[in-house]
Amino acid sequence: MALHKLLVDDFYDDTYKLIAIHCGLEDYRLAYLLNQSLELNLERKPDDLDFEYLKSSYSIFEWNNTSQYITWNLVSNVCKKEEASLSSSGTLFQTNDNVLKTFNLVPEFKKVDYFIKISDEIQNVNEKLILNKLQAIPQIITSYSVNPKQLKSKDHLIF
Repeated sequence: MALHKLLVDDFYDDTYKLIAIHCGLEDYRLAYLLNQSLELNLERKPDDLDFEYLKSSYSIFEWNNTSQYITWNLVSNVCKKEEASLSSSGTLFQTNDNVLKTFNLVPEFKKVDYFIKISDEIQNVNEKLILNKLQAIPQIITSYSVNPKQLKSKDHLIF
């Protein structure tokens, strides 16, 4: 009897562009500025991205441009969560100290605040034009293109 193997190593092969953004703005404010400068219509999704059993959650905005077959996503890369710390001080009174923990959606880029994911089927998005428009926004410190195939945690960007 013959033995058949099915190799599914590279099953999910989506073509998308990824842009990293460094800025100190809140997510809704950045989405508003992107809507104005890039002529988008980003809207917050009702559910955030949750990872590791609700350990961290990331805000996500989305717009489907059906006329050009492009899906735009703005996703936060940073989640800050306050947790109670376990400390044994050996004293009579117990102190409740809270620790602020930081989690990243893409751990390879810890300094990046937000990512823009552009999923285009026709490959008609001019990435240099988008980067120039992003650099024109005074609240954005810097933005640059990221090669998603070199990321170890590219599975986190499937939504």
